[in-house]
Amino acid sequence: MKIDVNHITMIYPSGKKALQDVSLSAGSPNFIGILGPNGAGKTTLMKLLIAGLLPTRGEILLNEKSLLSQEKYLKSQLGYLPQSFGLYEELTVWQFLDYMAALKNIKNSKAITEVLERTNMTEQKKTRIRSLSGGQRQRVGIAQALLGNPQLIILDEPTVGLDPEERVKFRNIFSEMAQDKIILLSTHIVEDVQAVCNRVLVIHDGLILFDGTPSQLIAQAQNHVAVYRAQPGDALPDGCQVVSKVHTADGISTRIVAEHLPPYAQCCEPTLEDAYLYCIHSPREPMIPYNRKNTREEPAAI
Repeated sequence: MKIDVNHITMIYPSGKKALQDVSLSAGSPNFIGILGPNGAGKTTLMKLLIAGLLPTRGEILLNEKSLLSQEKYLKSQLGYLPQSFGLYEELTVWQFLDYMAALKNIKNSKAITEVLERTNMTEQKKTRIRSLSGGQRQRVGIAQALLGNPQLIILDEPTVGLDPEERVKFRNIFSEMAQDKIILLSTHIVEDVQAVCNRVLVIHDGLILFDGTPSQLIAQAQNHVAVYRAQPGDALPDGCQVVSKVHTADGISTRIVAEHLPPYAQCCEPTLEDAYLYCIHSPREPMIPYNRKNTREEPAAI
């Protein structure tokens, strides 16, 4: 499978410009993490990719043909988990997944059994959805997205409400599935992107500021991350963004990112979170293009 987004602009009826001349290309296998602040355009991009919205300008191609002309094929190959999704409260977990399987024209009940096992929901299959915890509801949402072994999986904040152990488990599941699929993961949890994604997009104000590997993004922040000791009441140096503050006996250990670091701060190795903050707050330069010749970057060990 291959997706090409060509010069997409999306302007809502209210006049808000959600995306501005966005282009990207992705073929299988690809696990793409999408990072950006609220309102950056991440969810709009995902809705365009599932044909839930029509772009104001530009086009989206699926296997080199117009996405809109292949809507039936797209839905047969799509697994989608929106950020806010509705569940039928009166149905049991099995009944809900059986209903979703019917919508996807999946007639084999084994597919339901498989996703229940993958999401650790087998014991709750006869439980009514209204009785599930928040984390269990999220798992049901992930389960329906995985039904039918789709070739394109789009996940908008899939690990919200999950405890750390569950997050690690689902990261591993997504990573395994990405061996022969295109997966797009939108999240505010930078750690999830660093753990499993071979490619990362940074979107801000409707623009793609970065498209490349996590290592390439981290490399951009070299010599722009530092730590210094501050005292209560000290002003933040001009042009700096605070990553973290840790109170110690010697003062407040403050980690910052900046285009120009203060001379008294000690430079340190950037993390992906540092690099993301530097990317969205630094003066904008031409985006680093994704090198299609790059091989899949192995995720960090978990």
